[in-house]
Amino acid sequence: MTTLSAQPRFLRSITLDRANKFTTTDFYSDINLYSKLYSKRSADAVELSVYSVPDLKRIPFEKAVKQTFKPTSTGTNYGPSWSTHWFKLRITVPKDWAGEHVELLWDSSSEAMIWSTDGIPRQGLTGDRGNDRRVEYTLLKKAKGGEVIDLWVEMACNGMFGTGKNGLINPPEDNRYFNLSQVELAVPNHDAWQLFYDMQVVTGMANELPNETARGQEALYVCNQVIDAYDRDDLASLKKCLQITHGFLSKKAAPDAHRVTAVGNCHIDTAWLWPYAETRRKTARSWSTQLRLMEDYPEYVFVCSQAQQLEWLAHDYPKLFQEIKEASKKGQFQVIGSTWVEMDCNLPSGEALCRQFLYGQRYYEKNFGARCKIFWLPDTFGYSAQLPQIVKQAGAQYFFTQKLSWNNINKFPNTTFTWVGLDGTKILTHMAPCETYTAQADVGDMVRSIRNNRDLAFSNQSLLPYGNGDGGGGPQRAMLERLRRMKDIDGLPRCDMGSAESFFESVEEKAKGLQEWKGELYFELHRGTYTSQAATKRYNRKLEFLLRDVEIATTLCMSLGRDHAYPKADLDLLWKDLLLNQFHDVLPGSSIELANIDARAIYRDIETKGKRLLEDSLRCLYQSKPSEDGDGNGESYVAFNSLGWDRSEIIEIPVQSGDNLQQYSAGKNTGYVRVDNGAFEYRDIADSKSETSRVQAIAHGQEFILDNDFIIAKFNQQGHLVSLYDKHETRELIPAGQAGNQFKIYEDVPLYWEAWDVEMYHLNCGKSAGPGKARIGEVGPLRATIIVEYTLTDLSTASQTIVLTAASPRLEFHMEADWHESRKLLKVEFTWDIISDVATYDSQFGVIQRPTTYNTSQDYAKFEVCGHKFADLSEHGYGVALLNDCKFGYSCHGNVMRLSLLRSPKAPDLHCDMGHHEFAFAVYPHKGTFHESNVVRESYQFNVPLAVHSIAKSSLREHKPISYFGIEGAKNVILDTIKRAEDSDHIVIRLHEAFGGRAQFKLKSPLNIQSVVRCNILEDESDPVEFNKDERSSGWIVLHAFEILTLKLKVK
Repeated sequence: MTTLSAQPRFLRSITLDRANKFTTTDFYSDINLYSKLYSKRSADAVELSVYSVPDLKRIPFEKAVKQTFKPTSTGTNYGPSWSTHWFKLRITVPKDWAGEHVELLWDSSSEAMIWSTDGIPRQGLTGDRGNDRRVEYTLLKKAKGGEVIDLWVEMACNGMFGTGKNGLINPPEDNRYFNLSQVELAVPNHDAWQLFYDMQVVTGMANELPNETARGQEALYVCNQVIDAYDRDDLASLKKCLQITHGFLSKKAAPDAHRVTAVGNCHIDTAWLWPYAETRRKTARSWSTQLRLMEDYPEYVFVCSQAQQLEWLAHDYPKLFQEIKEASKKGQFQVIGSTWVEMDCNLPSGEALCRQFLYGQRYYEKNFGARCKIFWLPDTFGYSAQLPQIVKQAGAQYFFTQKLSWNNINKFPNTTFTWVGLDGTKILTHMAPCETYTAQADVGDMVRSIRNNRDLAFSNQSLLPYGNGDGGGGPQRAMLERLRRMKDIDGLPRCDMGSAESFFESVEEKAKGLQEWKGELYFELHRGTYTSQAATKRYNRKLEFLLRDVEIATTLCMSLGRDHAYPKADLDLLWKDLLLNQFHDVLPGSSIELANIDARAIYRDIETKGKRLLEDSLRCLYQSKPSEDGDGNGESYVAFNSLGWDRSEIIEIPVQSGDNLQQYSAGKNTGYVRVDNGAFEYRDIADSKSETSRVQAIAHGQEFILDNDFIIAKFNQQGHLVSLYDKHETRELIPAGQAGNQFKIYEDVPLYWEAWDVEMYHLNCGKSAGPGKARIGEVGPLRATIIVEYTLTDLSTASQTIVLTAASPRLEFHMEADWHESRKLLKVEFTWDIISDVATYDSQFGVIQRPTTYNTSQDYAKFEVCGHKFADLSEHGYGVALLNDCKFGYSCHGNVMRLSLLRSPKAPDLHCDMGHHEFAFAVYPHKGTFHESNVVRESYQFNVPLAVHSIAKSSLREHKPISYFGIEGAKNVILDTIKRAEDSDHIVIRLHEAFGGRAQFKLKSPLNIQSVVRCNILEDESDPVEFNKDERSSGWIVLHAFEILTLKLKVK
């Protein structure tokens, strides 16, 4: 008689649940495989004492070990948030543990770091129960028994992601305490751990592979087999279980299987849910940990980006830095990224992006012997269309990211592709199809590397950036063990631990027919980062221009032989600090309040030092000292134009005895004059001609009117712009019944990421701000103003000074606001009598055109976009630009232009944007389309006022105004940067074509220029440029659309 099998058919859902519970800590952890991971434990082997550092200070090892330590024990709570506690450990290994592998298990529910007695960080630790948990430290690989070992542990009272209330991105808790729950020695059970890692792969395949595949079914069967074979009372059963898993895992992948290159990384946000000071410790915790893993896994390759963090580490932990340099020479610890920090790519200027690469590449070359070939930027909120050109000119060849996988409207269509920049520069780009930069190196990541890969027809390779990140940590031992098992296994891609550079080189060699993507990589999420933290963005804009002006003035002093040393060391420090604050969670405004306080302190320092450098350099340029004449008779006022074209401005100066000015301010202590300055020229304001044009402010009925030779602007009693009339073109710009300068307040409640996001639906929930009350301020003839006082809400007020001068059609709106809202968004809105399907936005070294329609999902995804100094709406023959001096968020739909002014999110900074603000915007009407207009120059002039200083009159007796640089023949060429070369006293200038067309020009300069040569952003020289020393002029130079050109000038 035949006996039926006693085994019922296994069911997928039940088997998966059973397999998960076999290895978890949450169920049956007293009897399942987890319970067998350690064969011996001893808490008594560790003697503990502690020193708690007062006042939330972070002190160095050398100071900590000299303090008085008190006995302590597990179960004690330590805090408050951000405090530091140093522990001294005296460890006595049990004598009967001879021959055993011994580990220290430490869980303080927080981050911590183990130090050797000679002051070298050995490894980071992360407590609690998250994916980033790392509590084990290898003490001895083979104990003798009876050893006495001293160690130090630095405990930081924050988790991997800070101290947020009840969740990741909430504001930090100020008084959070962390429990020291575990300190003990343990001996790992090798067989149990091997089975544990095997089962992670087998269970992962059972869960991730389709149930209808043979391999997926086989994985389910093996799960059942292993658990059936496991006997909790017989450790020998583990070997039988391992035989089963090895049989399954030994089956090889197909020869033509997809290939994955796994690259370890730990993406440490330079600041985010923690301040800069904590990041400095995170680098040591994370990177020392990776060095320990490299000792056990010689095939392991780890990549590290952000030169700033490496510079911090070299300063704070010099011995650890030397260990990293040694690992770098072996090829296991690879520096990558090319830039100073992983910066935001929407908000910094084009020159700031260049400096990110300049300082980053020079650091890597100096300290690690080579420049980076990869621009590594996995986590930022959109990518400027000029990046391909900048990256290539900075010596890099490839670009890696993945952030567009977060798009919340349209899925980005490419994985491995050629990104084409504004000027046509092409760069090989890969977006990890695992769709994260913190992959866990598990089966799911392998499956997603195929399933989400949109370019398998063109390239059969993917990059897998794995390791815990954002808060650091990096890869764990379990990840490396899983990768070893998934190297070559049937049912999954082939996977090798390797370098990102070798991956790109292989793709470049083997890929065929890659698709091209032209223009910006717009991120369809985190659009609120164009506006959050208004003070940060204002500082950034102002200080970018301040450092620019300092460099121009000091370079001219150097070239003219003035007795003034070029302050390169000072400028390097200021630039590095500015670049630091352009990190992709600081400048965008998505960090906690502590980080924002740090950033503002850095900005104030840059501002103070930068202004002092500018003052000193300009006085050197003028060859003057401040007059000591008490009555002011010995003073003159000088205006310096740091822009590359002639300009006429109405400026305000202090009144001196004997002055006869055309217009005085209300207080009579200042007055207004017209100044005409050449390009890069300074001149005595006394030489200015009287202004023959006039402007006036008048009240007429219920309207207030500003009127000059160019325009007539009419405002109602509330300050709304009800008419804007161009006198030269005889054209009204405001449609009947519409208005401009209207403030709207929108409900601003995103789905999750408060500081990061404004969602499309906010446009449905707007209403007019509270009423304004207008009155006339100044009446002319050089400057006329209307002042409007607003009660925006019951909590917030604003004051606006509307300015029109006699010299320009530019209508300016200068604002002060006291803002105290909750989850509200303030915008200013203008409606124009113009029809255009696109608006043109200022960007880095060029412009971007975006739709004003909502025809497609790609169109309406851009309901809020980034613009720098202006947005322009033009039709055939005419247009209007909306300029700004520190804002970035625009929304143009149809004939309505909106500029986002202030937000009020409550996480992660509870007080984001609360308080007093100053900012300005302006309307600039113009004849012709944008490409025929003067908008680019006008936007620079609005952001870069003439620098006015008082100097002794004697300094100007022999002075004749000289334009030190000029561009002849092409108004579409902008000379943006003048600086000293990095490694010589040559001059480096950077120019770009600004409108998107060909330019042919000559560079003019009265300086004693001996030769001119083209170079890249890193200042490597290439082709010479013809320069006629007698005519003080170059030959004709051709620039193509949006091309960036850097020239190096040798001046005698």
